[in-house]
Amino acid sequence: MLITNIKALVGIHPKEKLVLRGSEMAHLPVLENAWLLVENGLIKDFGPMATLPSSISHLPYHNAEGRFVLPTWVDSHTHLVFAQPREEEFVMKIAGKSYEDIAAAGGGILNSANKLAEASESELFESASVRLKELIRLGTGAIEIKSGYGLTVESELKMLRVVKRLKDTFPIPIRATLLAAHAYPAQYRNDHQAYLNLIIKELLPQIAKEKLADYMDVFCEQGFFSVPETDQLLQAAARYGLKPKIHANQLSISGGVEVGIKNAALSVDHLEETNPEVIQALAKSDTIATLLPSCSFYLNIPFANAKELLQADVPVALASDYNPGSAPSGNMNFVVSLGCIKLKMMPEEAINAATLNGAAALALSHEVGSIAKGKRANLILTKPMPSLAFLPYSFGQPQLEAVIINGEIYNG
Repeated sequence: MLITNIKALVGIHPKEKLVLRGSEMAHLPVLENAWLLVENGLIKDFGPMATLPSSISHLPYHNAEGRFVLPTWVDSHTHLVFAQPREEEFVMKIAGKSYEDIAAAGGGILNSANKLAEASESELFESASVRLKELIRLGTGAIEIKSGYGLTVESELKMLRVVKRLKDTFPIPIRATLLAAHAYPAQYRNDHQAYLNLIIKELLPQIAKEKLADYMDVFCEQGFFSVPETDQLLQAAARYGLKPKIHANQLSISGGVEVGIKNAALSVDHLEETNPEVIQALAKSDTIATLLPSCSFYLNIPFANAKELLQADVPVALASDYNPGSAPSGNMNFVVSLGCIKLKMMPEEAINAATLNGAAALALSHEVGSIAKGKRANLILTKPMPSLAFLPYSFGQPQLEAVIINGEIYNG
C-alpha cells in the first residue's frame, strides 16, 4: 500500500523512543505533505512528497489529500469480556441511587460475575468479538483485556481462555490481564486470606500452565483489596512472570500507587485521587500513569489531575476502561477528546497518551504507537480536516475515513 499527498503524517517518533515522560508529551512530530509505503504489513518507508522515489511512484496508491495519518489508538485498560450490559444500573443512577444502593440491590461487579458464570465460553467469545470489531473500526489497533468478572477459578479461567481465542482470531496485538482480585466474592467477604490463597495456589499455577495472562491486576482500594493484600498478590504473580498493571486511587488515596511502584508495575490506572506525595512517587519511577476519563465522565466523579502529572514529568497514558458498569464505551476518539476537554491536555499530549504511551503501558511500543520504519502498519486515515486539533475538538463526530491494520483496510 502506498499512501500519497498526506496532509500530515502524525507521530513520527524515532523507533527507539518507547515512552514519553510528561514534558516530552507536548511534542508530537509531524511530517506535512507526505507519502508512506507499507510492505508485508509493516511501515516500509515514508517522506515528503518531493522525495517520493520514482521506483515506487508507479504503484497503486491511495490519495490522502487533505487527510491526516496517525498510528492507531492503543487502549491499554479494558474489561471487554462480559456476559451482559448493566443499563438497569444506569437508570438507577439517574434516579439517584448510590453505588451502595445498587450493590445492595444485586448490582455492581458481583452482578457481572453472576451473569458471567451462566454464560458459556462460546457466548462470551461471540459477544466480545462483536465489541472488538467495533473498537477496531473506531481506530483501536492494540488492546488490553482483563478478567475480573469471574471471581471463581472456573470463571476466571473461562474469561482468560476467551481472551486467548480473541488473540488467536483478531489481527491486532492483544494483551491479557488477570484481575481475579476485582472484588471479594460474597462467601469470602469475612475470610479474605482464603480468597487470596485461591488465587495464589490454584488460579496462578493454572494460568501459568496454559499461558493465559500477560499481566496481573488488583483493585487496590478501600473496601476492596488492601495494600498488604495487593502486595501479597503481586509478589505471588511475579513468581509466574506476571508484571503488575493495577487499579489505584480511583476512590481514595489508597496506597495503590506506592505498592504498584514497589512491585515495578508497568502502569497504575485510574488515579482520580492523587496528592503531591503520590505524584512525586510516580515522577521518581518508570511506572506509567494511565488515566481513564470516560469512567469519571460516566460516574460523575473527579477527573485525574493530568496537568500536575505532566508537570512532574510523569509518563501519562489514556485508555477507555471499557466495561459494563462504569465506562460502557470503548471509543478512544472520545477518550482523546475528554483528555483535552476535561483533563486539560493539549491535543498533542492527548494523542501521544493514546498512542505511544498507551503502547508503552502494554510493553508494545516497539511494535505499535508511532509512525516508524519496521513498526506495524496499524494506521488511522482521517477524513479531510483543517487541523489536527479538529480531531478532539469535534467530539462525538466520526472523523475516521479508514482504519488500516497490518497494511490492509479493516472491514471486519
